[in-house]
Amino acid sequence: MRILRADDYRSMPWKNGGGVTTEIAVSPADASLDSFDWRVSMANVASDGPFSLFAGIDRTLSVLEGEGIRLAIDGQEPLTLDRRSPPLSFPADRAISGMLVAGPIIDLNVMTRRTRMRHQVERASVNAAFDFSAEGGIGMILCHEGGIEIDGSSIGPGETLWLVANDGPLCVIPRPSATVFLIRIHDEDATN
Repeated sequence: MRILRADDYRSMPWKNGGGVTTEIAVSPADASLDSFDWRVSMANVASDGPFSLFAGIDRTLSVLEGEGIRLAIDGQEPLTLDRRSPPLSFPADRAISGMLVAGPIIDLNVMTRRTRMRHQVERASVNAAFDFSAEGGIGMILCHEGGIEIDGSSIGPGETLWLVANDGPLCVIPRPSATVFLIRIHDEDATN
């Protein structure tokens, strides 16, 4: 079990140069934007424009802060994603443009290389203890609002718990309540 604090994150420009992203974790640890197997990050989106293209990558996007973003994905009907929307999954190698609803947003991005990895992302508002495990892969809990406690360690807003296959299940206690993102990443050939 590792707890990732804000100081552990790395800020870097977007692949297309249009903004700044905060990388929470990536694998392998020294991977570039073109060579990662998986990546979890937060992006500050301050203007309308195209998303970076990531060949062979599947992506899940969630809005953390702000009024939302309207997405046009490769010719489909545009849809609006906001803080109440469930995480949205889509191929990151399709043409996507975003139009801000009312000012800047911060979003959460989980990306995996589709020939090697797969992922699931769930937003949960919790006010009672629950068990969490990596389920044989990588498990992460991003604490978005409120706080959680695990094995006597406190995790606050913007901090992340990182578990690997043999960790857990661990009891997660909200303090007093919390909104969290539950992220699980598995090898493509792993079974649930």
